[in-house]
Amino acid sequence: MFRTMRRKRQALDEKTCRKILENGSAGVLALYGDDGYPYAVPISYALEGDTLFFHSAKSGHKIDAIKRGDKASFCVIDQDEIVPARLTTYFRSVIAFGRVRIVEPASEKRRGIEALAKKYAPDIPQEEMDREIDRTWKALTVLALDVEHCTGKEAIELVEKKEGVK
Repeated sequence: MFRTMRRKRQALDEKTCRKILENGSAGVLALYGDDGYPYAVPISYALEGDTLFFHSAKSGHKIDAIKRGDKASFCVIDQDEIVPARLTTYFRSVIAFGRVRIVEPASEKRRGIEALAKKYAPDIPQEEMDREIDRTWKALTVLALDVEHCTGKEAIELVEKKEGVK
């Protein structure tokens, strides 16, 4: 169902892909948009297990796209060093594929928003986090992308550097 990477030497292993997803600060969620146009939106996220959590408004282009079709991809760029002298970039990125959904059960919604809060505000006391989540709970929508497949790739120059090739 999912394509295999053409340049296998540049493929990142599963552990590295997961580390990039865990450590990234933002990514781009791609959905089936209006009139069949792709809709790709930059968004904050948190990874918990094999699920990516996002927060959202209750309505808008993103919600309409999810209701239209649940297949999605999510891309995180870990490195993108511009190297003008070589007319290239030394990149490292990951793409996760899966099905995205609006989280309905309150317990999973809470788990998702807490994962986001802990990622972006790790030093905030639990009581303060609880108060803020409770204050915004009714207006809050949590989305979940259940990862079915993940692939990562890095520039050949980074591969060669690791291999000790000049």
